[in-house]
Amino acid sequence: MNKYQLLAYVKHFVSLDDIEAEQFASCFEEVKVKKRQFIVQPNFTNKHRSFVVKGAFRAYTIADDGQDHTLQFAIENWWVSDFNSYIYQHPATLFIVALEDSTILQIEYSKEQELKKINHKFETFFRIMAEKGLAFEHRRILFNLTHSAEARYENFLLNFPNFVQRVPQYALASYLGMTTEFLSRIRNKRTKKS
Repeated sequence: MNKYQLLAYVKHFVSLDDIEAEQFASCFEEVKVKKRQFIVQPNFTNKHRSFVVKGAFRAYTIADDGQDHTLQFAIENWWVSDFNSYIYQHPATLFIVALEDSTILQIEYSKEQELKKINHKFETFFRIMAEKGLAFEHRRILFNLTHSAEARYENFLLNFPNFVQRVPQYALASYLGMTTEFLSRIRNKRTKKS
């Protein structure tokens, strides 16, 4: 059962006894997602937070000029959502699409709120996830603002080697804030040095 993978992840942050673990896991529903299938689209309220059991996802937005901007990738043991839509229960602004055939565990917004009310450990877990997510985004923004395109690519390779072969080059370029052609040049230059 895939909920064991979720519980193993949760127990890295909070300790749960058997009853608490069952209570937590019972609020999640397993969903199979096909490659290229969307789990979130703009203008629809995002009602779920998703834990990736197997597969890969990309969260992105499209600017008025038609250019897309990737905000997040998620693979196994990562969470993915349009968190602004989810937390405030407002219409989403992101597309979230499966890059591979995937399996996720989803919790509905109302069930998460109930979990937080009945046990402080559950609230602590979701608070830790929010803090970690905010800190990660803060580091990412600062790094993108203060480093060259080459440095951003090298940093991604160093910190997320499991993603590189699983995400399309155009999506990686979008995430790193460059064109696909520029990313190709960086990769070619790096290959020639090796």
